[in-house]
Amino acid sequence: MPEEASLRRRGWPWLWYLLSLFVLLLDQGSKAAASDYLRYAVPKPVFSWFNLTLHHNEGAAFSFLSTAGGWQRWMFAFLALAVSAVLVVWLKQLPRQQRYLALALALVLGGALGNLTDRLRLGYVVDFVSVHYGGWYFPTFNVADAAISVGAALIVFDSLFGDRKSDDGAGANE
Repeated sequence: MPEEASLRRRGWPWLWYLLSLFVLLLDQGSKAAASDYLRYAVPKPVFSWFNLTLHHNEGAAFSFLSTAGGWQRWMFAFLALAVSAVLVVWLKQLPRQQRYLALALALVLGGALGNLTDRLRLGYVVDFVSVHYGGWYFPTFNVADAAISVGAALIVFDSLFGDRKSDDGAGANE
């Protein structure tokens, strides 16, 4: 019996790795479509509050360090790679009953890998989702950024309200 439970436990993180892969593929596909069909910095209205607008972000969130001269590409790439490695290990070791935390980590992992792919391939991150109201514009973002944001919010939610039962075998057969 313990061997069977161990085999089920080993299969557990692959579900979340597949979700991360799905986020990565959705992100890269949507960025490729945006790059192919949108003209740079020319808004394509979808709703009164939502445009598709192609931008290239050489920095981090909110274009932080975008004009730093190029070194930031490698710093952000290294940071994304390090965070991704930590998330892969964290997901592997996470108790099975912590599904919300696993979901959150998988979303952050997929998003981090999506933006990392852009940085390594292109030297910048492709952004194309533009939300605005009146004269106020939220910084343009992409699917990876959305996955990271939702994942981060879920991590905070889980840290405040999540179930903290120990993995003593009580939930091993869930």
